[in-house]
Amino acid sequence: MNPNGMESGGEGSGVPREVPGSYGVPYVSAIRDRLDFYYNQGQDKYFESRVHKYGSTVVRINVPPGPFMARDPRVVAVLDAKSFPVLFDVTKVEKKDLFTGTYMPSTALTGGYRVCSYLDPAEPTHAKVKHMLFSLLASRKDAFIPAFRSHFSSLLATVDSQLLLAGKSDFNKLNDATSFEFIGDAYFGVLPSASDLGATGPAKAAKWLIWQLHPLVTLGLPRILEEPLLHTFHLPPFLVKGDYKALYNYFFAAAAKALDDAEGLGLKRDEACHNLLFATVFNSYGGLKVLLPGVLSRVAAAGEKFHRRLAKEVRAAVADAGGKVTMAALEKMELTKSAVWEALRLDPPVKFQYGRAKTDLSIESHDAVFAVKKGEMLFGYQPCATKDPRVFGATAAEFVGDRFVGEEGSKLLRYVYWSNGRETDSPSVANKQCPGKNLVVLVGRLLVVELFLRYDTFTADVGTDLLGTKLEFTAVTKATSGPEFST
Repeated sequence: MNPNGMESGGEGSGVPREVPGSYGVPYVSAIRDRLDFYYNQGQDKYFESRVHKYGSTVVRINVPPGPFMARDPRVVAVLDAKSFPVLFDVTKVEKKDLFTGTYMPSTALTGGYRVCSYLDPAEPTHAKVKHMLFSLLASRKDAFIPAFRSHFSSLLATVDSQLLLAGKSDFNKLNDATSFEFIGDAYFGVLPSASDLGATGPAKAAKWLIWQLHPLVTLGLPRILEEPLLHTFHLPPFLVKGDYKALYNYFFAAAAKALDDAEGLGLKRDEACHNLLFATVFNSYGGLKVLLPGVLSRVAAAGEKFHRRLAKEVRAAVADAGGKVTMAALEKMELTKSAVWEALRLDPPVKFQYGRAKTDLSIESHDAVFAVKKGEMLFGYQPCATKDPRVFGATAAEFVGDRFVGEEGSKLLRYVYWSNGRETDSPSVANKQCPGKNLVVLVGRLLVVELFLRYDTFTADVGTDLLGTKLEFTAVTKATSGPEFST
């Protein structure tokens, strides 16, 4: 591919060849590779070093967690923009029980059900659950913008007061509580804090998330502790049973209308509730915990000149809409949309994708065609694909806020893969693309809008936490001009 995303010539066709790479010595090599992945190299370098070693972006490697938790750590990794989309093609790959890859959390964490994320589209329940989610999103579409503005304007007011008192403000901590409230309000019109959950919802949700994701994370503890605690055996589900039950009770009451509709689709009420809880807490809430700090960190690093471009665009569009933030106004904000897509390209909320070959396959990279046998596990590390210099050129690893602006920029959207599909594709009951894909982009845009209606520019300290980016505001410059805006 050339930097404009058009296919170039090369050797990407012909007789399929063997996939290079090695799994090494059983158990021993998988454990060594896991240590490289978590501690010695880190994720990016782990994959980049294998690409360099074997001279190929399609390679055989071991991926975490490995023994003794994984069913089989051996995968064929697709690590460029051209080979990666095979993972989206459900005519070629099966998605059954592969949401978290080579291991699967106990169904005791989800009420005994295999929820939608672990279902292949060929399974009848998959279509029913996705229909339920599509119906919920459609029925609440008018609630998203006002709910977001209400909750996140309050968050930014707290940022202002914390900066005044302490000179810094922890966005992640505020976002964890605010996003949980926003989702309950936007999806169901019922604030979690007004239910029996009280203020405990975010902590219970985070604990439940860790129980499912611990094989793929580190806590920053010495490896002699983390390896046996997080990466070798599953944490026992009974330790989070009470937290999950409290979350379930909230959803069972708050989502009564959605559960009524689900029964009309042929789902059992409790199965629908467990699925709704998972989609809302794991996918939506877990996604916002990663997405929003990631968007802010990229925009913060872009600097004041870029901030003023965003502020000018945002304020002009909102002023044209009579001082209101509307969908029509948001659609006029081309730079704002581009900035959010660029953040999603660089920092996808979910970095790993998996699929099992349904038949013998030929997988094409930029430079060759590779033979994969039926039943082999395919794995994609998304940042390698979405930072592919053969598509995005010399700036592939950099944040370019206006990358997707204009006709030429829009052509590159087909290489933005964060939603388990191309950004130019749409989720359906027949694929595994995120049903809330458009809502995620909307929420990212709304955060940028809320920020630059309030501030001309801001600075932040950026680091990492358990799930991704950690951000602390260090200074803001309040907007000094512009029309009055309504909420």
